[in-house]
Amino acid sequence: MTLTTEPSSSIDLFADTVLDDPYPVYEVLRRMGPAVWLERHEAWFVGRYEDVKAALSRPEIFSSDDGIALTTDANRQFLNGTVLAAHGMRHIQLRRPLSQQLTPRAMKFLMPEIRSRAARLAAEYISRGTFDAVELVTEYVADHAVNLMGLPESARPELVARAAAMFDMFGPDNARYREAAPIAAAMMTFLGTEVSRDTVRSGSWMHALYQAADAGDIAEDDVVPLMSAYTTAGMDTTIHGITAALHHLAHHHRYYKELRAGRLGAAAVFEEAIRLDAPIQGFGRRARRDTRIDGTRIRAGERVWLSFGSSGRDPRRWGSFADTFRPGRTGGDLHLALGFGPHACAGRHLALAQASSLLDALAHYGTRLEPAGDPVRARNNILHGWATLPLTITPDRRRTTPP
Repeated sequence: MTLTTEPSSSIDLFADTVLDDPYPVYEVLRRMGPAVWLERHEAWFVGRYEDVKAALSRPEIFSSDDGIALTTDANRQFLNGTVLAAHGMRHIQLRRPLSQQLTPRAMKFLMPEIRSRAARLAAEYISRGTFDAVELVTEYVADHAVNLMGLPESARPELVARAAAMFDMFGPDNARYREAAPIAAAMMTFLGTEVSRDTVRSGSWMHALYQAADAGDIAEDDVVPLMSAYTTAGMDTTIHGITAALHHLAHHHRYYKELRAGRLGAAAVFEEAIRLDAPIQGFGRRARRDTRIDGTRIRAGERVWLSFGSSGRDPRRWGSFADTFRPGRTGGDLHLALGFGPHACAGRHLALAQASSLLDALAHYGTRLEPAGDPVRARNNILHGWATLPLTITPDRRRTTPP
């Protein structure tokens, strides 16, 4: 246990009540100081926007190596060697094989397929009357992820059912972590046996990873962990981000009308939604040497928990309306919900393309978006989203078939 005169708190950041609504706790911790020692988790909480951004931009000091999760076992046995936990040149090496497939230029070639899929599903679900937005978005995103990666269809149910367990592994050694550990391990075993050179589609992203292994750019053993990281992270963050946008639009009819009328861009809606409700609430880092965060001393070897969820609501950055849904705000895309610096989300452009296409399609086919019941939170150690989100969209009778 670290002895310190700096601000400290006994708050359990991963208690059920906090996971359901973490923002009042974040506000308390931000007011306590730039870094607050979490006694239960033996880590520094960093929740102010500028401090989180600065730490993310200095991987030579705040390293993901052996520090991204809050347990030693997860870092050394589960995450060791993955792209999320890699540092320095190793991180660059693992990101390089799919870098060309995730550029804005590459997205232009994917847009016709993304828009077509979004239009078809939007028209189908709106025709049902009331529907679960989580079901819609999961089908939309998961099918596309499996298709892009070139995975066998048999892998899709496994990825959808067990991906959240992978994220529970980033938290502390609590009940969720212990329940998730065998699920995450079984998923990795399943993918290791189900996915191979013989089962992936030629020309797919997985095919590109095997080509990189053949060229000696990465090891053969890196292929499946890379696939797992890109697919599960890309699925869950995008799913929770889009459903957050739909939740806010359902409660702010003005913005839905503006989206339909073309006065508000779908990208701005998505960016604001994930600023307000970051799909991944935080990741850990480990200090590689003694340093300070705005005057607070951090010793070498200590864990730091960088809170994306807190940074998105920091009034020092977002003003007095930091807790208000205001798509189109100046600098709204400068949030940290998708990371920053070397470890910024590699799939950001894909997520934005998917989100914009589906939000546009729903607005095209539906005249009014409303809640249709009480949503249910999906509790996870670091993911923040909905397990169910019932909505009703009034069909636009003039637009009944996909364009």
